Amino acid sequence: MVKDENFTRLCVTKSALAVNGSIPGPVLYVNKGDIMYVNVHNKGGYKFTIHWHGVKQPRNPWYDGPEYITQCGIQPGTNFTYEVIFSDEEGTLWWHAHSDWTRNTIHGAIVVYPEEGSSYPYPKPDAEEVLVFGSWYNYDVNLALAEDLATGQEVPISDAYTINGQPGDFCACSKESTHRLQVDYGKTYLLRLVNSIMNEEVFFAIAGHNLTVVGMDASYLKPFVTSYILIGPGQTMDILVTANQSLSQYYMAARQFYTAIAIFTEYDKTNVTAILEYRGNYTPPASPSFPSDTLPFYTDDHAGINFRNKLRSLHKQNVPKNITTQMFVVAALNKIFSDSSGNVTVSPASSLNNITWINPKMDVLHAYYSNMSGFYTEDFPDMPPTFYDFVAEDLPVNTTQSLMGTKVKVLEYGEEVEMVFQAANTMNASEDHPMHLHGHSFYAVGAGGGNFDFKEDPKTYNLVDPPYVNTATLPKNGWLTVRFKALNPGVWLWHCHFDRHFVWGMQTVIIVKNGGTPDTSLREPPAYMPACSDPPTIKLWKSEYVSGNVGGR
Repeated sequence: MVKDENFTRLCVTKSALAVNGSIPGPVLYVNKGDIMYVNVHNKGGYKFTIHWHGVKQPRNPWYDGPEYITQCGIQPGTNFTYEVIFSDEEGTLWWHAHSDWTRNTIHGAIVVYPEEGSSYPYPKPDAEEVLVFGSWYNYDVNLALAEDLATGQEVPISDAYTINGQPGDFCACSKESTHRLQVDYGKTYLLRLVNSIMNEEVFFAIAGHNLTVVGMDASYLKPFVTSYILIGPGQTMDILVTANQSLSQYYMAARQFYTAIAIFTEYDKTNVTAILEYRGNYTPPASPSFPSDTLPFYTDDHAGINFRNKLRSLHKQNVPKNITTQMFVVAALNKIFSDSSGNVTVSPASSLNNITWINPKMDVLHAYYSNMSGFYTEDFPDMPPTFYDFVAEDLPVNTTQSLMGTKVKVLEYGEEVEMVFQAANTMNASEDHPMHLHGHSFYAVGAGGGNFDFKEDPKTYNLVDPPYVNTATLPKNGWLTVRFKALNPGVWLWHCHFDRHFVWGMQTVIIVKNGGTPDTSLREPPAYMPACSDPPTIKLWKSEYVSGNVGGR
């Protein structure tokens, strides 16, 4: 059940939407290959949807969740039952709202255990713990977002980060509620990390302890030992920690990895903490040890690149090599000039290949399945309209102008796709972009700095054991190449998982057509889907607030 509850953090009490009374919401436990049914009751004041992040939902986009893409919002006072179909996922995933910024408080972890009779590809840990990173705002962030979009302002900046809903010892009025993990000396613990933060990647470290990374996005990695990890919004990570230090207390700490414009210094500098504390007979220290020597600084680009370069799949992978669709997609921040109620508003925007996504009045999946015209066009470009020095400083102003539209990319069933993402430095504002694909995982075969070199950079691709993920980072002023095979018919969203970029339009949709058999074709729609109400005419003006049922299909 989702309803408004009162929460006190940072000495402030506010009302926020919560699932079953808690932030984060409940952990969902399944085995590989299970089918799960979740009945969502909306007792709050906002409409919202739920997305099962990283769950491929084979042939089943009807329950994937993104608003105006595969469904419309669950209206207050109504409910909707999701059918969640697991396939090859194994490890940690998560669920979250996918409407405006409601995922700020509506989210939780999914633990996908191996099939009955199977086990982990590493020694079974003695215990497990889920750690969910989140953002905290001392106000109704959806109302603040609506105002900022309406006036063309920057979107809200969090007041603190949280671990399992708590900001930790270094934040006001927070020390008594800091999350604690009790451990026994000599035992090994599996930590399942989820980054549900709205707009930031974070570094994470545990004072005095090494971390062994064994999985990411519900896929196994070649284990490697590190003193810190980097995890972006949308990503999940499985790490092993052995309690082999002196009996005491140690901070588990995270801080933002900041890659945006250097002259802006007002970002959230919270050091969020939880405490790893040993059981036993000892005198607790005045303060737990802090990982000062291992937790990278906010702007440590080298630490970020070095960590990502260590990610390799556990086994050799069947990476697509007979590429039939090749795309070069430029991700940029932009400005849009709009006339709203007689006033010209200069709004921040973002784009892929110069297209700023606008939500249609009907979800794309319903329009596609029913062969309805007028809601989207099938002309998302495979290339940007022009090539220029994407990473140059002080790019001409005309590089900041994007087109507003609802353009999708259509793929034949079985196509092998390569997408090269290029970050653009428009407005001198390039930063990392965690790119997420619904309905699929993909192979992140290469990444680098600067402009992509079509001749030389493909020679550096890892086509043997690249990480198999659903979210990968396009680096600031750099490029990222991913490959996947389009074997999941349906309508699937591609977007940056920084929600500020998402609401500004850095998204598109991939439609995978049916194959030649019933088993390779989109399932029929369920008997009931939530009714659609009109989205804003121009999404960048405002966010919707709905107090009851509005309209219908």
